[in-house]
Amino acid sequence: MMENNTNSLLQVEKLRQYFKVSKSYTVKAVDGVSFHINRGETFGLVGESGSGKSTIGRTAIRLYDPTAGKITFGGYDISGKLGRDAEKHLRTKMQMIFQDPMASLNPRKKVIDIVAQGLDVHHMYRDKAERKEKVYSILETVGLSDEHANRYPHQFSGGQRQRIGIARALVMNPELIIADEPITALDVSIQAQVVNLLKEVQERTGIAYLFIAHDLSMVRYISDRIGVLHQGHLLEMGTTAEIFDMPVHPYTRSLLSAIPHPNPRVEKKRVAISYDRDALHIDYWVSYLVALVLS
Repeated sequence: MMENNTNSLLQVEKLRQYFKVSKSYTVKAVDGVSFHINRGETFGLVGESGSGKSTIGRTAIRLYDPTAGKITFGGYDISGKLGRDAEKHLRTKMQMIFQDPMASLNPRKKVIDIVAQGLDVHHMYRDKAERKEKVYSILETVGLSDEHANRYPHQFSGGQRQRIGIARALVMNPELIIADEPITALDVSIQAQVVNLLKEVQERTGIAYLFIAHDLSMVRYISDRIGVLHQGHLLEMGTTAEIFDMPVHPYTRSLLSAIPHPNPRVEKKRVAISYDRDALHIDYWVSYLVALVLS
């Protein structure tokens, strides 16, 4: 059941995303997932590779047409055929940051044209002077300067390219950004800079994030609530404190046990918990009932 939350910006109800591989085989990438994202919050979506995290993000922004289920964004139903108003709201108020910054940037275009692409499509400026002003302003916001505007993507480092991708999303003044593993391809030191940038922008603008990642430490740092995904199913959902301090599902406990500890003495004694879906089925329900009693 979905919560009836008046502050909800994005609501996903019983979402299914299937891909037919052949006549006899269909991949159920996402199977009955429901969650919501409130205005101004960060919802972290975690899980191992192939669990369906990126598929959910791409379906929410309608890069994929959902097989079944309902997606509501800002009061508009965007799960079926999009009307003119719904499509405009979706394309301007929801943006995406992709995992590989080099692959998502057109190598033949200058930065100013890459960042202004959405502005051009939706005619969101009066003249070229306003267009340039908006691009320069957003580049400054993400830690780049005016002189970077006339360069090409290959002239930047990986962290700078991701900042360009963030600028391209922010220039539209969106209400929600889907960040699809935006730090995976970056060095550890650069990852912290990018995540801090996202937090600073959120504090200043009140934007909401769907933050997709498999790095639990980073998800813990940036997220208000977290959903744990496994094989297309949302197994557990709660606040960051609930997920990390009181995990209920065995798969969640398995993920948490795999986090390396910075103290070498503690790390040496760390025991990773293996997850066997069938063997731990009874254990899950016992833990779930205990959690209900304690709550």
